[in-house]
Order: sequence, then structure tokens, then C-alpha cells
Amino acid sequence: MDKKYRNLIEKEFRNCVDGTISRIFGNEQTYRPFHTALLSEDVIFWSGFERSFSTSFGQRVIEEIAKIVALSNGASSAERQKITFIDIDEAYEDAIRSHIQGLRDNTETARDWVSTLSKIKSVNPTGKIKSLRIISDLWWKKDGIDNYISLKTVKPNIDQTAVAKEDCLHLTIANPNCKTYFGLPYNPYGEAKSSYSFNPPMGIFDFHNDSVVLIGKEMWDTIGGNDCYEELLEIAKEVGKETKQKIENLRK
Repeated sequence: MDKKYRNLIEKEFRNCVDGTISRIFGNEQTYRPFHTALLSEDVIFWSGFERSFSTSFGQRVIEEIAKIVALSNGASSAERQKITFIDIDEAYEDAIRSHIQGLRDNTETARDWVSTLSKIKSVNPTGKIKSLRIISDLWWKKDGIDNYISLKTVKPNIDQTAVAKEDCLHLTIANPNCKTYFGLPYNPYGEAKSSYSFNPPMGIFDFHNDSVVLIGKEMWDTIGGNDCYEELLEIAKEVGKETKQKIENLRK
């Protein structure tokens, strides 16, 4: 990865930690009498710190780093929170909504991407066109191809996952030449995709087999190229030498 992109990623990691420190010391402490009675001050402080950091890291920072690595991997352009307007036949729109509702009601038997897409494409179009506005967490163009990804926390709820699948289906039906993805920045259950086991969203996608579902290394390498995931961890560890020292000094 080019040095300029590494520097930008280092900055994002560093700012995330520094921002957490500023918020922790800048906000009024919540009065929690039972916590105070039962737990040590250190436990209360560090649990609050971790929650604050995870909230920041799970949203803007992941999107921005994903944008940077896309550009580092030859994307001609990339944009967070990309707004895309599409036109889609009402028959396809109805089929997509019916599929999602069926998954939520447990009446739809197939949730995997290939059979879902095939089923929706088999619907007879009506000729009535509906315009939709879709917001993607990240869009990038590479080799003339539009790529869209919904970036979620590692344990997304079923509502977030359902909306993401709807968006992926809408974009793919409207533009068969684009690529759409549902991505989690890491797997809390281990490195292997097959080990993912957070149940709520798994009724919407086939998490273990769908090619559009990207988790951890597969997500980062898809956006940033081979070994992007390992390079990101290397950058984080390098920045961590500095940030860990800052954090250790907080309670001295």
C-alpha cells in the first residue's frame, strides 16, 4: 500500500482513540449508584471507555478506512454514504419486498443469494417503473464497475440486515453489471466465515455461503486487494504502540 494511504489510515486509527479520550473526559459522568456500590472505579471507567470507542470505530471510521483502501487498490473514485437513484419495474420491486417479508415471517424457504436473485429475475415485468433512492455505506468504481457495500457492526440486527439485502437486490436488478455486498469488518467468533454464529441476521442471508456476504479478511481484501486485512492489522498495531501508552496513562 502506498505510503500516503497508510498515513491516512494511521490518522483514522489515532483520531478514533484520541476522540474517545476527549469524550470520556469532556462529558459529565452519569450517576449510577448501584454500579458505584458494586464495581470498582476502574471497572466503571474502562467499560465506559470501551463502549465509547466501539461506537466510534463501528461507524464512521470503518467507512472512511474502507474508502481509503478502495482508492489504494486502484478505484478511480469512492464515496461514503453514496446516494444512488434507480428505476425498477414494479413487479421486481414487489418480488423483493415479498421475499424480505417472507424471510421475516419464516414463510420463505430460500434465503441464499443465488436462488433469491434467480427467483426475482424470473418475475414477469409489468412495464410500470418505480424510482427509488438508495444510500450505500460505501461506493467505489474500479475498472468501470460500480461496487456498493452495506457496512454493518459485527452483530447487526435483523432490521439492518433486511434493509441491506433489499438494497443489494434493488441495485443488482437495476444494474446487473454492478457488484453489491454486505460487509462486517471482522468476525467476533473467529477468522473462518463458517464460524460466524450471531443468529438474528442469519435468517436474511446465508452468511456462510453467500458470495455477497463479506466478513473480516474477505471484506477488506475484496475492497483493498490481497493481504489488505493483514496490512490493516499491521498499521493498527504500529499506531497501537502510541495509543496504548496514552491509554495506560489515563488512570495513573
